[in-house]
Amino acid sequence: MTVTFSGKGFPAEKIKFKSRIAYAAAPVTADQHAENIPGAPAALDWEATLRFRRHLWSHGFGVAEAMDTAQRGAGLDYPATRELIRRSAAEARAAGGAIVAGVGTDQLPAGPATIDEIRKAYAEQLADVQEAGAQPVLMCSRHLAAAASGPDDYRRVYGELLDQADGKVLLHWLGEAFDPALAGYWGGDDVVLEIIQEHAGKVDGIKMSLLDASREIAMRRQLPPGVRMYTGDDFNYPSLILGDSDGHSEALLGVLAVIAAPAAAAFRALDAGDTSGYARIMDPTLPLARHLFAVPTYHYKTGIVFLNWLAGHQDHLTMVGGAQAGRSPRHLLELMRLADQAGILPDAELATARARAWLTTVGLSHPTAPPTAQERPED
Repeated sequence: MTVTFSGKGFPAEKIKFKSRIAYAAAPVTADQHAENIPGAPAALDWEATLRFRRHLWSHGFGVAEAMDTAQRGAGLDYPATRELIRRSAAEARAAGGAIVAGVGTDQLPAGPATIDEIRKAYAEQLADVQEAGAQPVLMCSRHLAAAASGPDDYRRVYGELLDQADGKVLLHWLGEAFDPALAGYWGGDDVVLEIIQEHAGKVDGIKMSLLDASREIAMRRQLPPGVRMYTGDDFNYPSLILGDSDGHSEALLGVLAVIAAPAAAAFRALDAGDTSGYARIMDPTLPLARHLFAVPTYHYKTGIVFLNWLAGHQDHLTMVGGAQAGRSPRHLLELMRLADQAGILPDAELATARARAWLTTVGLSHPTAPPTAQERPED
């Protein structure tokens, strides 16, 4: 079983986009020499982690820091998260890059928490993000999802946080496909809309990660003037970003972490009014994204790290919490094929060498192994 890659690539142009706002939710790179096993404190390779953020800024993207893509709630503990936000915000200032950062309640122990404990945990993280100099993103809380007795608890917690914020914040609605513990969050679409309408002066926008394009569009059309919709829909982002006569979504996406180069070229085409050029570049990334975020969706982080390793952004596959085991070899084989088609592996020689080494470790390089559609035979 052998693989080869075409080595397509897009040059970096550190030009901020004009027609759309775009944040790439960045993964972290684990320290491969540390005990990054399930249940252990997260140990990061800081240089590799920050180097990847510089890569995203070099293509014109903002960085969405310490989101679920960075394994919040999936191995990245809060002490490491706080340090990550502090270091990334300092790098953003040095690079002249935009940065937003997640605010949650994951410093609380697993299990039941009171509404007051949840409010205080949120407030502590909000203060940490503001002190670091990043724009806050109020993330969904598993603790609040479990503790809320109804919509009034969401109104109270979010209302107090928005009142405490120094400036505008983003709200983040992560659907149960990404985290089953968040099922039923808010208590209804009308509840989050009421919160936004009541505090519109403090809300920059809302990121929706529900993988439901029609629902996102419906809410986008109901947002108050000046409040943006940020798509987190990794299944339908090209059309949602392009928009229609009634508006468009901005972008805050995990998939942008692996398709940064072609996506940046697509955004620049859109800036130039070249919608056909935008579609020509962006559309080939969609099959990759849909496979990357396939069920069980919450394991997409494994695929992102795997692709970043193939692309040369990190030197190993170790993840915090041992999450590198989250996807099967067959899934990753197909991911390689789609990544090559999308043009995200600029160094064909490096990607080929790493893919062949990986195939050996997972037992798929034996010459008697049956060929599959995921393989690219050598000529």
